[in-house]
Amino acid sequence: MLIIRPICQSDFTALRYIAEASGHGFTSLPVNDDVLAAKIRRAENSFNKTVSQPYDESYLFVMEDTTTGDVVGTCGIEGAVGMEDAFYHYRLGTEVYHSAQIGVRNEVETLTLCHDYTGAAELCTLFLRKDYRKSTNGRLLSRSRFLFLAQHPGRFGDTVIAEMRGVSDADGHSPFYGWLQQHFLGIDFVEADYLSGLGQKAFMAEMMPRSPVYVCLLPEAAQRVIGEVHTNTRPALSLLQAEGFRCRGYVDIFDGGPTVECRLPEIRAVRESRLLRVAIGPMAASDEKYLVANTQVADFRATAQPLAVTAQDEHITLSPELAQALKVDAGQQVRILAI
Repeated sequence: MLIIRPICQSDFTALRYIAEASGHGFTSLPVNDDVLAAKIRRAENSFNKTVSQPYDESYLFVMEDTTTGDVVGTCGIEGAVGMEDAFYHYRLGTEVYHSAQIGVRNEVETLTLCHDYTGAAELCTLFLRKDYRKSTNGRLLSRSRFLFLAQHPGRFGDTVIAEMRGVSDADGHSPFYGWLQQHFLGIDFVEADYLSGLGQKAFMAEMMPRSPVYVCLLPEAAQRVIGEVHTNTRPALSLLQAEGFRCRGYVDIFDGGPTVECRLPEIRAVRESRLLRVAIGPMAASDEKYLVANTQVADFRATAQPLAVTAQDEHITLSPELAQALKVDAGQQVRILAI
């Protein structure tokens, strides 16, 4: 059985493997032991914290194969970004130039550095081991977060965003970043991305262009990848688009990848998930698979199982084994969502 649960200190080795396997552009997991250990501690503190208003909490989950005991994936949610460290984006805009005298009108795209998403919740750190990228495993890993969001909305900003990895090659070279490196930052993409992952972002405020950047003045290679996603990220983007996420004109300051957003109550999985009361006993056969999660925080558990349930049901019968895996007792509630 594949179970989604909060990360803990004993998962450090698995998290380090994921950080190494995820490659360039996966800013949220730099290959740095101290940073990774701190991420685990921060997540544990967040899961055990009483939250009246989201601030800087971080909820990092792992997918565990209970048959082998292996951690095979991660996913995370930031409660409210930009509250401690500046959270930068480029906002795509348009400037209009018009002269009636000479009969010319031009519209020019611009990129303006901004902090517009400060306070938003962020979906992040989604990674699944290659040998587990099959069946509905990816959907389970990604969408399990929506059940947590649906159950605990007060822990998160009202807008939920996700930064999509932009275009870069196998060596970590980004066409979009090239001009920035040449004219402003002076360090390569891999180093800038790594420093960002460490939370060392002072260089951005010091070295990034302060005035709007005219897109038409960028090299053609850089222009072409603005708002484009890395090949490996396309499935994740498609899944989020199906949930109602859309790009509103914000892109990453390093690789130009799009940021997508949706208001938390309007996420399809949040709207369509529902709570049922648990009974424990033999489960009826079913061909329809559901995500099912308990309603806890520090002891959150989620998995995917075939369930026999109708739209009118207020109760659900779980086998003793499934109830134990989800840490629920008879009479408690679970939140379900059809896959």
